[in-house]
Amino acid sequence: MSDYSGKTAVVTGAASGIGLALAERFVQERMQVVMADIQEDALNEAVAKLQERQGRVVGVVTNTMLQESVENLAESAIKEFGNIHVLCNNAGVASSMGGGGSAIWEIPNPDWDWVMGVNFYGVLYGLQSFIPHMLAHGEAGHIVNTASLAGLMPAGGTYGVSKHGVLVLTETLYNDLESRDANIGASVLCPGFVNTKIIDAERNRPESLQVDNEAASEQAMAVGRALLAQGMAPEDLANAVFEAIEEKRLYILPHPAWDDFVRSRVEHVLARQGPAQLDLEAMMQRREAGEMF
Repeated sequence: MSDYSGKTAVVTGAASGIGLALAERFVQERMQVVMADIQEDALNEAVAKLQERQGRVVGVVTNTMLQESVENLAESAIKEFGNIHVLCNNAGVASSMGGGGSAIWEIPNPDWDWVMGVNFYGVLYGLQSFIPHMLAHGEAGHIVNTASLAGLMPAGGTYGVSKHGVLVLTETLYNDLESRDANIGASVLCPGFVNTKIIDAERNRPESLQVDNEAASEQAMAVGRALLAQGMAPEDLANAVFEAIEEKRLYILPHPAWDDFVRSRVEHVLARQGPAQLDLEAMMQRREAGEMF
């Protein structure tokens, strides 16, 4: 894509963090933006913020775990603005249990249902709901699926599993669009630490999927918040995404300081060894030296 003015973007998880930054970046390009989020009060506040800047923005409360909710998002977006050109499947959650010390077999099914439901199926439902429309109108478009560096590295519990899924899903999407000569590009966003509130995503967990979580200590949560607070600014990440769309890049890796970790995993795979272990102490030392972000 090269001409954005008057085109329409849809962003899920748009009430805060990366999603809000993406919406703001698209508004700067004079695009129409449909912002989707499960948290209605935060969504309304974010929409009002961009409307004050003269942005053509609407909000649609969306639960990306539910296919019918994502389909409603697509119908509402098309009804409001017509053709959709950019889709950012960005909504994501991180469970305080799925990676907080529990062995993979000890994590209860409601935790899997929640994390996979939002992080993986939310992306899949977005593709199923929007791509037929984008193919039909034939105009240039682009899809960005938010994964994580966790999708390129070992470990990570439920979060890591879901993000590995998003990575492969997007690679397959890219090949399928290429094979059909579609006028749509695809990218997978794999950031490291970003200054967001994803560690507090439990606030939006459905009541039916609540679990007793004694594994998540306040100390571990505090460390996670500290890492995120010193992470990349969402605005800088949004700029990197916009550049990738213009350059039609599949992989968006905005944290080059992590390249060695990614390379190490691939080397372990080729050596038929067990997966490389993340050295959290080394990570903290590099963070303090300002090298991780």
